Formats: sequence, structure tokens, C-alpha cells
Amino acid sequence: MTPPFPELSDRARDIFRLVVQSYLDSGTPVGSKTLAGLPGLNLSPASIRGVMQDLEEAGLLAAPHTSAGRMPTETGLRLFVDGMMHAVAPSEQERAAIHAGASARGPVEEAIAATTAALSGLSACAGLVLVPKREPRLRQFSFVGLGGDRALAVLVGEDGSVENRVIDLPPGLAPGALEAAANFLSAHTVGQTLSDVRRRIAGEIAAERAALDDATRALVERGIAVMSEDGDRRPVLIVRGQANLIDPRAAADLERVRGLLDELEGKEEIARLLDSAREGAAARIFIGSENKLFALSGSSVIAQPVRALDGQVVGVVGVIGPTRLNYARVVPMVDFTAATLARLLA
Repeated sequence: MTPPFPELSDRARDIFRLVVQSYLDSGTPVGSKTLAGLPGLNLSPASIRGVMQDLEEAGLLAAPHTSAGRMPTETGLRLFVDGMMHAVAPSEQERAAIHAGASARGPVEEAIAATTAALSGLSACAGLVLVPKREPRLRQFSFVGLGGDRALAVLVGEDGSVENRVIDLPPGLAPGALEAAANFLSAHTVGQTLSDVRRRIAGEIAAERAALDDATRALVERGIAVMSEDGDRRPVLIVRGQANLIDPRAAADLERVRGLLDELEGKEEIARLLDSAREGAAARIFIGSENKLFALSGSSVIAQPVRALDGQVVGVVGVIGPTRLNYARVVPMVDFTAATLARLLA
């Protein structure tokens, strides 16, 4: 819930905006002399200090040290983001980079990862994409003998993805059983998902409609089982660009970054955070302690639902970075990436 903000005079609003913008650009507190030197303000450093003191008392600015300038608090950043920020649309080059990622050849997961990496590089944040579990439609299911009592089960998807698992062969396997099992599976896999294949073949075997001997039937069941056993554990969260969270200019931030990287390892919690943004009509912005997950690391998350043409949410895309990230530039960039991924995931 957005907290109530104090009413600001035009002068206070102008100074506050300049403090925030200067801080987001430099990452360092801003002093009254710096602001007095900016064009268009026409105020003395003393006058500016008085206004900044008022803004500090209102909880919008803070001074990290007695002699330092001011920087926005999380409350101040929320005021800026919600009521003062002027969004900057992605440039043609930035849009092209995101499109290039989404156009990557190969399985759709690789294109999603490339798009996430592009967003990370452009935003100088870590890129996050939460996508639903996807089962590609299958093109081929085969077995390759490895000698002895083992074989390689190979699954090829229509999207070009390839998965393989080593399986133990059932005893009593007749010559030609690998080929027979592969032919049987291929006949039942084309155009189907693995879940569809599992249900269909199990039904046929149970009804004894499959013309297979016991050993070959066991091989078919074993091949389907080993390919399905980790389906529920397939990752649905893609994270790229964690190195962007390390700012070489801010050595004092190393402890914050170390904590943040530890938090990124807890993918389940991050997935839950991103999932909370699914119902939003636009980007949802979590600033610092507004979200318990990143309260200690002083980080912000921008998350945007990815909607198909029919309005259905098919994923969530976002970035995570320091609270001083360039919201005006990054929020529209996340929005553009969401629209690009919507076409990819449709």
C-alpha cells in the first residue's frame, strides 16, 4: 500500500526531483552547492539547504553523514516513481537488442534466456523471467544401445530441443527390441507432449492393445518414466546478469551484494515474488524493504506480467538492482521486453 505523502510546494518539488535524479545518476548523496550550480533553479545554496532540511524532516530525504549531501529515502523513491518520474522509451538500438534475443534459434527456453540476458545487459541489472512449465510437442523418441544392459533414451522436440537419459534395460530383451520400442514410441509421440504420450501409452498397454512382448513393453514404460521423472522439477525461473549487481564504484556495497546474490540462489522465493506481479495491469515496483525478501540487501525489483493476445498471463519478466537504479529508463524497457516475450510465448 502506498503511504500518504506530504504536500510539497513547487520549490520543494523541484529540489526534491533534482536530488533524486542526481542521486540516481551518480549513486552518491547530493549537496546544496551541486544543486545551486544546476541551470534553471536560481536559488542560493543556503535556500536549497533549508528546503532539503524540510524534505528530510518529511521523511523524503536522508543524510548518510553529517557533512554529506542528501539522498532519497525509500519513501522518497516511492513518491518519485509514483508521481514525478518521466518515463523514457527504449531506443531503437535497445529494442533491436531485445528483439535479437527473442529471435535466437533453438528451443524456446534458449530464446527466453537470450532475451533475459539482453534485458540484463541494457538495464545493468540482473534480468529475471518466470515462465510456465512448457512441454514441447515431440518429434521423435528413440533408443540407442550403449552395450551391456544400458541404453540411451533420446527425446527430440518439435522446437529442436533434445533430452536424453541413460536407462537400464529390462532382462530378457530380444534382439531388435530397441528398434521395436523406438518405432512404437515414435508412432505415438509425433505432435504430442510427453504428458499426452504417457497417458496414451499407459492406456494402450493396460488395455493390451499394444503388440509388444513383455520385455519390450517394459522398455517402453521405462523410457517414458525416466523422461518424465524430473518434469515437475524443471526450472521455471531464468536469471541472467548477476554480475551486474556488483558495482565497482561502491566497495561499501559488497556486503549488500553478497547478501543479494545469496538471495538469488533461493529461486523459489524469487519465483513467488515475481508471481505476485501476475495480476497487475502494468509494471509492479518493489523498492527496498517494501519486499521482505530483499529488505536487507537494499534492492529494488521491477516486475511486469507477460500477457498473450487474449489477455492470459503467460509469464512474468523483471529486473533486480540497487534502489538507485534508473527507474525512468528501466520500467519502459521491462514493459517492452514483456511485449516481446508475449509474442514468443503465445
